[in-house]
Amino acid sequence: MDFHKLCTFETFKQVWNQYGYGENLQDMIEQEFTRIKGITYLDHAATTLYPESLIRDYSQDISRNVYGNPHSHNPSSRLTHDTIERVRYRLLQHFNVTPEEYSVIFTSGCTAALKLVAESFPWMPQTEGEAGSHFCYLTDSHTSVVGIRGLTSGKGVVTLPVSPQDVENRAKDAAQGEDVICRTPHLFCYPAQSNFCGRKYPLSHVKGIQARHLYPACAHQGRWFVLLDAASHVSCSPLNLQDCPADFIPISFYKMFGFPTGLGALLVHNDAAGTLKKTYFGGGTAAAYLSGEDYYVHALNISDRFEDGTVSFLDIIAVNHGFEALYRITGGMHNIQQHTFGLARYTYMLLSSLCHGNGRPVAQIYTEGQFESPSTQGAILNFNLVDSHGQIIGYSQVDRMASLYNIHVRTGCFCNTGACQYFLGMTDLQMRRNLQAGHVCGDSMDLVDGQPTGSVRVSFGYMSTFEDCQKFLNFVAECFLEKPFTLDQDRLEKLKTVTAAPLYEDYPIKISNREKVDEKKKLAEASLRGFVHRDSSSHREAHTLTNMYIYPIKSCGAYEVHNWPVGPLGLLYDRGWMVVNGNGVCLSQKREQRLCLIHPKVHLPSDKLLLQTSGMDTISVPLEQNTPMNTSYQVCQSKVCGDRVETVDCGNEAASWLSDFLGQPCRLIRLSPDFTREMKKSPTGDATSTSLSLVNEAQYLMINRASVELIQKLMSSRQDDSEGDQILDTQNVISRFRANLVIAGVEPFEEDNWSHLVIGNTRFVITGQCGRCQMVGVDQDTGTRTKEPLISLSAYRAGKVTFGVYLTQQLPEGSTTQSVVLSAGSPIEPKQHGS
Repeated sequence: MDFHKLCTFETFKQVWNQYGYGENLQDMIEQEFTRIKGITYLDHAATTLYPESLIRDYSQDISRNVYGNPHSHNPSSRLTHDTIERVRYRLLQHFNVTPEEYSVIFTSGCTAALKLVAESFPWMPQTEGEAGSHFCYLTDSHTSVVGIRGLTSGKGVVTLPVSPQDVENRAKDAAQGEDVICRTPHLFCYPAQSNFCGRKYPLSHVKGIQARHLYPACAHQGRWFVLLDAASHVSCSPLNLQDCPADFIPISFYKMFGFPTGLGALLVHNDAAGTLKKTYFGGGTAAAYLSGEDYYVHALNISDRFEDGTVSFLDIIAVNHGFEALYRITGGMHNIQQHTFGLARYTYMLLSSLCHGNGRPVAQIYTEGQFESPSTQGAILNFNLVDSHGQIIGYSQVDRMASLYNIHVRTGCFCNTGACQYFLGMTDLQMRRNLQAGHVCGDSMDLVDGQPTGSVRVSFGYMSTFEDCQKFLNFVAECFLEKPFTLDQDRLEKLKTVTAAPLYEDYPIKISNREKVDEKKKLAEASLRGFVHRDSSSHREAHTLTNMYIYPIKSCGAYEVHNWPVGPLGLLYDRGWMVVNGNGVCLSQKREQRLCLIHPKVHLPSDKLLLQTSGMDTISVPLEQNTPMNTSYQVCQSKVCGDRVETVDCGNEAASWLSDFLGQPCRLIRLSPDFTREMKKSPTGDATSTSLSLVNEAQYLMINRASVELIQKLMSSRQDDSEGDQILDTQNVISRFRANLVIAGVEPFEEDNWSHLVIGNTRFVITGQCGRCQMVGVDQDTGTRTKEPLISLSAYRAGKVTFGVYLTQQLPEGSTTQSVVLSAGSPIEPKQHGS
């Protein structure tokens, strides 16, 4: 088997022959999704991508027609009302039901639809001698489902979390409960498809729950209603409500069409609609009411009764164009299901079979089945990568490396703690300990005591391609596989027996020449990983501060200084300004690489900040804002690393200069002198607060020249001439790490073990290590992006991809920053932890 040859489309077709939509898929993508060129987007479970024709047709629609408030009765309002009703009908048609069977209530999203059911459901409290309502939910449920118990906990309702295993184990032999007349309402909620792993739960459960013979809890007397969470399912799969007549079905449209966002719907079976009891009534929901008396009559129409206020009618109109585009491009949901499942299954088979050189698998995949059928598995693949020693690679590291390759994935627990706990084997006690360790939902703390707190998810949409699978698999092989690697043949043989489609004898994936076994390179990497510190008795240069840089404008070019005053926020004028786009959002090199070509220069004698770049005239703005506030210098608010900051606009001349250079509306703003931004975590041993400029984490960032040279050697050992890689010189690599202070005379990464240090006469506390992202791949001289040095840094630094340390200055008691100057060439006195 040749593992290095290209994985061809013909190979894929033999694995799954239902690919595309009867025409050239690539032509469709070039016409409808030009904006994703160069991007491998694998986060469709979070939101899919909208086709350009949807936006174009929608824009033409609202440009040519006058849509008024549907609560009025004039011609424009009637047009809006009739269009909305058309969308309701089309939505029901999509799920194969009629307005006589179901009603559509538009909401702000799936979560709002779930909340509507929870708030309106007629929960009956438990009383002495009589059981109350039960709320059951599958533990493999979205947070928005589990959150319903927050509304039931104080109402005497029995809440029963049910594991998927309990349902399956007892569904076959559970007998139907005795048919006793009882009016107690109960609610059972389960997802049609898990948003965590893509597992599809049998839609037949709907009738089983309603008939009280699926699960022992459902045998309780009363009427069982089913809330079928379909948000994840309907993105890539058909849903026929004739086969599973659930009582309540919430959905979100951005998961189906990509646009509009902030709009969802609750489909309500008309037989169950009368059960929902509403207390609040907003505009349009009342048939009649009295303002001075507790008298209210709800609207007869179910949709009118629950849609408080004016619905988002322009967004609802966009749904009509979403359906038009979806069916025109794909032919329908069945075709989408076949296409996306094939991509997911192929990726699963290869990823689950890839092994390191020592035979250990590279991935731990979280799935109940083996992607046997699109009726049991959606287009979602959830996993953690594992190194050759069997240790989990944190999802944050995978995410950062994926971003370097322009591969967009999702990481964490995906708002589904129940599934995350089950698949990762985390107990409730471990979850609490993770919280105590500082981990919260949505952060990047991916490992606690070596155990994962979440995972990686890739998911496919109708515009996903075989090339997306290929790029993802090559990324895993290039960055995380120890060579020489193989495929687990026994596993492949087993997969053949559980899949209906014929499987190709071999599953080759494209591996670039850099991945071929090269003993010299392996030895070089090994020697660098096990770097032996120089003998302490041998000569070594003194610890020295060799270079100092400030970055007056955040994410723009560096300005090297040699003797520079220290201010209360760090080096004077370091990151005092930033560039924002037309919406006031901070621009960085992650999105706008050309920022590095802008070279700000602080000219102290003239009190000016000079803006310079090739091919444009130099302009200046004042270093200090002493002029009265006017229309050119407005106070505005923005955010830096989640912190709200108050800033001052620097005027139209700077805005015009930046807009011309960057090719988009931009403005230059600076931190307001009256605003104080505090550091989130105090330095060790320092109880006083620390003020920051527009930096990300701390006042200073320091790197070690020896650490740079080590990574540079590893880069050279990994070089692949066939791909045109160039060896980066030391200064080029230093500039990519964008440090304030560069030191020498230190062993590689020795600074990681320091607690504080003294430079000249100033003491600094080390507050943490700097986690690196794809931004270090931006060449600061050209603005081009490369994969190095992040790949080599990741290869060397097992676990977190960190480089450099953060510092905070500690001035002697009673002194001020006015008299402190740092100088290049100053000696350094480091102190290690515990010394």
